[in-house]
Amino acid sequence: MSKKVKPIGIVLTKGVAGIGKTVSVQKFILDWAEGTSNQDVDFIFPLPFRELNLMKDKTISLVDLIRHFFSYVKDPRVVTSLENRVMFIFDGLDECRLPLDFRCNPECSDVTELVPVDVLLTNLIKGNLLPFALLWITTRPAAANRIPPKFVYQVTEIRGFNDSQKEEYFLKKLCDESLASRIIAHLRSCRSLFIMCHIPVFSWILATVVERTSDGSGSVKMPRTLTQMYTHFLIIQVRIRNTKYTELEERNEEMIFKLGKLAFQQLEIGNLIFYEGDLRQCGIDVTEASVYSGVCTQIFREEAGLYQGKVFSFVHLSIQEFLAALYVFLCFISRGRKMSDQQQTSELSALLRVATLHDLHKTAVDLALQSRNGHLDLFLRFLLGLSLESNQSLLRQLLPQTKSRSQSSEQTVQLLKQEIRDHREADRSVNLFYCLNELNQHAVVEHIEKSSGTLTIEMLLPGQWKTEKFKFKTSTEYLDGFDLQKYIQTPEMDQTDLLSPDDVLQKLTDVFTSSTSAELEWCPLSGQSCSYMASALTSHSSSLTQLTLKGPDPSYSSSLTVSSSAGCHPDCKPWELRY
Repeated sequence: MSKKVKPIGIVLTKGVAGIGKTVSVQKFILDWAEGTSNQDVDFIFPLPFRELNLMKDKTISLVDLIRHFFSYVKDPRVVTSLENRVMFIFDGLDECRLPLDFRCNPECSDVTELVPVDVLLTNLIKGNLLPFALLWITTRPAAANRIPPKFVYQVTEIRGFNDSQKEEYFLKKLCDESLASRIIAHLRSCRSLFIMCHIPVFSWILATVVERTSDGSGSVKMPRTLTQMYTHFLIIQVRIRNTKYTELEERNEEMIFKLGKLAFQQLEIGNLIFYEGDLRQCGIDVTEASVYSGVCTQIFREEAGLYQGKVFSFVHLSIQEFLAALYVFLCFISRGRKMSDQQQTSELSALLRVATLHDLHKTAVDLALQSRNGHLDLFLRFLLGLSLESNQSLLRQLLPQTKSRSQSSEQTVQLLKQEIRDHREADRSVNLFYCLNELNQHAVVEHIEKSSGTLTIEMLLPGQWKTEKFKFKTSTEYLDGFDLQKYIQTPEMDQTDLLSPDDVLQKLTDVFTSSTSAELEWCPLSGQSCSYMASALTSHSSSLTQLTLKGPDPSYSSSLTVSSSAGCHPDCKPWELRY
């Protein structure tokens, strides 16, 4: 390979927890090893960040790092020559505990120079070390900004199941075809769950719950909220543990409390992978952790990596978030259970000092809204859901000593509505709507009137609740149409309550993409909204086939921007643009 060839750069692959990033990496390596694809690469070195974390305090050269993890490579210096095509795969940037200081780390271009592991990584990414090596980094979206954009050549995203794949999964996962069909029908009527099922792990949890709670006659009560579903899942896993390991003396309460404390303490700093020191801080020794991973294999797991060190994790981030919320709730209803060594210095620790249930909810809402990357969104939904008596009744099957602290949620409902009025960011508002769902206040594409065949959508606009009804096609689950004008208040209304077309369009994301047609009339849209609509048109989950953009003349700039942006996309599906 010529030394004059320009370095290719980094491919950064984003995707939420459990979406399949690591599986994609494993499939890529398997295809390469079996000779079916990727044969232009001579060497592939997968180095998960969870493994590199264990070498945080070591000083080592790139050659020695390769030799350390891949002992079968006899002479790593041959690998680093320009004659070979080398690829490094760094999986799980969100799990990285190295500082990755791109600004202050010294430069290093010698593969034999001894430097901290953090310096090795930043110089590989900058292209100072092995500038012609291929680098593939996977991450959750929240951690993607740890790599400066100027070093990234291409960004890709794993989006998970589309709607047809969700249905295919349940049909294959469940032996009972009738039960699978009923799950699919249930999900169609409960959109907040249906949307989440694009994550394979989430679909697996739902299938596990439904399969385990169905009786011989096929009767099963389908969960309608996240909290209800995860509470069922926890009950199922602990019952399996109790059946298999009757000799265990530790009570369910102790096990759940310790795991919950671990989940809670690690949530704020965003840790998905735990080491022995993390466990000891929560009163869990390594022996206990091994027992937990053996008896609750679908909740907590132990792994031995390339470095031969033990690492622990919850099976999925959402399970960690649920257990963290459960821990906070248990501390609140039973103050005497709070451990004396509980750290009181973090922002989340404020949740352990509140006096009333409403204070607990308000503090949690404030913390979630302050989080820029949304890492407390699901935690908030679970914490609110646990305040319902129905979910507390479920918990008492597992924790009979749990006290009931169910109070009226009306104050919290009003708080959420007010926050939706005050926060115009689309992602913040959408999660608050889902929080209302957890409190049985169905506010997002939820209610189907069977008699009239219409779908009722309640959206909160500044100063009022506004309800619109759309004709609902039961065979396709799509809305017939979406008209943005219906959601824009007239100039006669209070100008302080007026929403711009951009604000409304962002707030109605799910409605817009679930419609077969949309009409936007006399609405000058920003470039950001035009880009958003173009992205919606090319999304595999979008149902939109007809878009009408009406403006002062046929050359309406928004029409042209949307049309050109979407039409140039390789995944653009057939759709009709009208003026």
